[in-house]
Amino acid sequence: MTRAALYPGTFDPVTNGHNDLIRRAATMFDRVVVGIAASPRKTPVFDLKSRVDMAQIVVGDVENVEVRGYEGMTVDFARENNLPVMIRGLRAVSDFEYEFQLATMSRQIAPDIETVFLTPAEQYTYISSTLVREVASFGGDVSKFVHPRVRDALVRFYAKK
Repeated sequence: MTRAALYPGTFDPVTNGHNDLIRRAATMFDRVVVGIAASPRKTPVFDLKSRVDMAQIVVGDVENVEVRGYEGMTVDFARENNLPVMIRGLRAVSDFEYEFQLATMSRQIAPDIETVFLTPAEQYTYISSTLVREVASFGGDVSKFVHPRVRDALVRFYAKK
């Protein structure tokens, strides 16, 4: 039996905190799918293809990890891809309430899918995609927070603005 998990999110952009969780999940599961949600309501900075490409660059060296974009409900994507576990990241206590609500709603919709919470290494607990975008939008150096190729994509994006 293969232990498989889905790590869903918008990943706009993928950060070093995401990378940490993905790599640690890869040691716990035989197969990890990083599911990048289209999330049009969030109006992401990067389109879905760009977010998938960046995540593939960041974790492409991890054999049991694949990156895939999707639209629609996360639990439907999990079921369609035989992923009975969803991984959610908790950086701080402030994340818990929202993530707990998501996990509870998911359990109501799809009781066959379990949610597992992981916390990032301490040096990544303050990093969020939102904060990275904010710093980058002002021309700040985000090299400590993201992969160099993601940094380059952010610099290019905000240079056009």
